[in-house]
Amino acid sequence: MRIVQITPGSGNTFYCENCLRDATLARPLRDLGHDVLMVPMYLPVEIGDQDYSPDSELFFGGINVYLQQKIPLFRRTPRWLDRLFDSRRLLRWAGRRVGMTSPRDLAETTLSILAAEHGRQAKELDRLIEWLRQRDNRPDIVCLSNVLLAGLAKEIRGRLDVPVACILQDEEGFLDSLPPPYAQQAWDLLRRRVAHVDGFIAVSEFYADVMHGRLDIDPRRLHVARPGVVTEDYASVTPAPGVPTIGFLSRMCADKGLDTLVDAFIALKQRPSLEQVQLIAAGGRQGPDARFIKSLQSRLEKAGRTPDVEFLDVFDAPAKRSLFARLTVLSVPEKQPTSYATYMLEALAAGVPFVEPDSGVFGELHRAVGGGVLCRPNDASALADALEPLLMDAGQSRALGAEGRRRVVERFDVRRTAVDLLRALEIIAQSYR
Repeated sequence: MRIVQITPGSGNTFYCENCLRDATLARPLRDLGHDVLMVPMYLPVEIGDQDYSPDSELFFGGINVYLQQKIPLFRRTPRWLDRLFDSRRLLRWAGRRVGMTSPRDLAETTLSILAAEHGRQAKELDRLIEWLRQRDNRPDIVCLSNVLLAGLAKEIRGRLDVPVACILQDEEGFLDSLPPPYAQQAWDLLRRRVAHVDGFIAVSEFYADVMHGRLDIDPRRLHVARPGVVTEDYASVTPAPGVPTIGFLSRMCADKGLDTLVDAFIALKQRPSLEQVQLIAAGGRQGPDARFIKSLQSRLEKAGRTPDVEFLDVFDAPAKRSLFARLTVLSVPEKQPTSYATYMLEALAAGVPFVEPDSGVFGELHRAVGGGVLCRPNDASALADALEPLLMDAGQSRALGAEGRRRVVERFDVRRTAVDLLRALEIIAQSYR
């Protein structure tokens, strides 16, 4: 089967679970005998120094999307001019400034992309389809990386005569965050657009239930393939923190609960026998996150805890292995229920236990792999109480981490994920015929 995976790039500025999932799945799918072509949208799909889409052109380049949204002239410009703005070097520069547009501009662009052939970037869709028509690129199935791309399905399906699958992962939080009246307009448009998608693949049972309710998806078109990790990448990691150390690995922003973790950390430092505890936050940031991180640094300085905290922007594979070797426990206390948690699986693959909120997918993963503790969501005091025993008892921490590592290797290795995803894609392709 020739699979075309259309994936929005993040600009390599923060720990992007979406990019990581799609990039790591390509190799085991190829090992199973299938041809996988990753096609980037908006920004290059890069993690560290590696470009995961070197054989593909880039479509809907972020700068061109913005210009076409704002200036009618750019909806008719020749390809040679558009190509200048699709320079990967220029897009990397633009990626570091993602998030600088106004909420209204972001909402209107979201609606335009969902409108697809009727939107302001219609010529980008035409170029994508014409490129896929080429014999070397023509797919047996197209897989959209998230449901915000569902607007593309009608034209891809109709003009290429191929089935279209779509992955479901945390999109409702973004849509709900759009300012009124755009959020409701986006949901209404999306409900119409998903009718042209042949099948959906949710990243967890939890999220399958969420989107079944939000989009009224026929259960026969809904499948689940949980994300996995390359477990052998962490087989050599032996956590050996010199002092009790809490880790955070995700985009360093408020939504991921880094401020909640900082508050819990400050509280822990005041408890007997935990004066030495340290915190390492890694995972990168986008432009708007700088002010948030500065506010956390001011809070830590006021509490006299600045020397005990590190903020790291690196998140490539060697950096993650180095981070996990320094940790006693990992915590990313998401403020909203999340659909999957690759950082948690990576930590467990390295033998690092977790403390996470009892919301979203965390309960589902905890039942599947153990390896950690759940606590009350959005409560710094409850988070501190859950972290304390693992920081105080190195033996308990190591035992939980070892349990989690064994079960992640058994159940969440990326090769198993590839088999589950492939099974879903084959069912979707067969239903199209």
